[in-house]
Amino acid sequence: QVQLAESGGGSVQPGDSLRLSCAPSERTSLWFHMGWFRQLTGKEREFIGVMNWRGDRKYYSDSVKGRFTISRDHGVKTTVYLQAASLKPEDTGVYYCAAAYSDISSDFRNERRYDYWGQGTQITVSS
Repeated sequence: QVQLAESGGGSVQPGDSLRLSCAPSERTSLWFHMGWFRQLTGKEREFIGVMNWRGDRKYYSDSVKGRFTISRDHGVKTTVYLQAASLKPEDTGVYYCAAAYSDISSDFRNERRYDYWGQGTQITVSS
């Protein structure tokens, strides 16, 4: 059973940045895609970005494109990061990482295609 440990959320002011981390528990965790989702207050969970294993293909939702960046390290556990910049109050919500252990290139926005989820981390943006 793979577990994804998230960290890095917090309370910030508009315009600030945060970096979220998502660390798989397995030593050699060969996921195909790592996605990021968020659930804003009073709304359903939504897709915001995804990256493939090699890190050479990334896609973002229009709501975060140009402000958020997904990256990964190349360590044993392959931690994935979501750098969230120029944060706005409307970015306030719970952020989740999710790992897919099969190729979901054609359907990565669909949260049902992901096999494991992080516990979620809160980002609060307010002045």
